[in-house]
Amino acid sequence: MLAPTANLPQYLAIPQRIAAAYQVRKIMKYANHYMYSDVEPYEVVRIVSEKTIEIRAMKAERDESVKLEFHVGGFSAHCSNQDQQKWIITSDETAPIKRIRLGKNGWKDAHGGRFGLADKPHKKYDYNF
Repeated sequence: MLAPTANLPQYLAIPQRIAAAYQVRKIMKYANHYMYSDVEPYEVVRIVSEKTIEIRAMKAERDESVKLEFHVGGFSAHCSNQDQQKWIITSDETAPIKRIRLGKNGWKDAHGGRFGLADKPHKKYDYNF
């Protein structure tokens, strides 16, 4: 098994593609889909190989306890505290399963969508786009 690169000298550091494969060996539970400034949560359903995993989209509802502040500006309004948004994220057994693969530039789906593996699901909606 590969060792993490944190304590290694620069010349011994593990290349990025190998480090990304190491994430699968750790069996990360989630894969967050990065779409410009928005992020959508997915859960890892099955590890097919070191370079292929199956994922499924998760449900995300905005936590209404955080009141977002909108001001005049932009196309219709500007949200000044969007970095405080919170989401209630749950599994969605009805969502279709899709595969993502590890390439030179990280994890991607068949359409080029970028994913990052994580221990926690993450959701972000950019209200100022």
